[in-house]
Amino acid sequence: MARWARSAGFAGLFGRGLVGPRHGRHAVPVDGWDALALPLGDDGVVVGVDPGGEPAVLGLNRPSPYDITLVGGLWTAQVLALRAIGAGTRVAVETGRAAAWAPLTRAVADDDGPPWVTVHDVGRVPPLGASAGGPVVVVRDCGTRPPRGRVAPAPWQSVLTLLPHVSPVAPRLMEKSALVGVQRVSPDEAEQIGRIMGLPHTETETLSTLADGVTLWCTPRDRQLVKTQATDAESGLLGAARRMD
Repeated sequence: MARWARSAGFAGLFGRGLVGPRHGRHAVPVDGWDALALPLGDDGVVVGVDPGGEPAVLGLNRPSPYDITLVGGLWTAQVLALRAIGAGTRVAVETGRAAAWAPLTRAVADDDGPPWVTVHDVGRVPPLGASAGGPVVVVRDCGTRPPRGRVAPAPWQSVLTLLPHVSPVAPRLMEKSALVGVQRVSPDEAEQIGRIMGLPHTETETLSTLADGVTLWCTPRDRQLVKTQATDAESGLLGAARRMD
């Protein structure tokens, strides 16, 4: 990982987190978003910028269990994984498409220590030994119907479940999650998500028009629209922001 960090321009950043987006401010011309509260914090991983152009930060490493559901694309999940690694967090990926994670795994490989990313078959994630000194994020990339897995949120071990679309298991996952991210979905899916998360009608309609790389992060009380802007290194590894893979 150290070699990749130097070549990608990340030298000196690992262990302290990635710098914020280096792009100009991004304005989202959607009436009403400016009035929304921010369900994200100010200590953790920069997940993007809010409608005012300020960094939006997600605290993944917590002393209590933390469960996240993202209805969205692989690109966003992988950017979040890279940024978690930049903050000194190990990432375990549970997936049925290991090949899609291979470039990222190779990019952060470190010959001098344990791997920053481990990839496991669905249902085969071993105990990960998360601790305050070695936090872990588990990414469950198991399709639209992820089975009930052996891995669960725990102190210093957050779990992010990626759903490419709304499926029959989505309501259960979203209702038990501390945070839900929603990227562009169909109008029918938007209506279902709106009911589950208690979104106003105007915001529900907007979910089917979101641009690539834009996510509505929400809790039952708060929500915030965030645009994830890739760094040059992230774009070189993962390509441009996209909703579908």
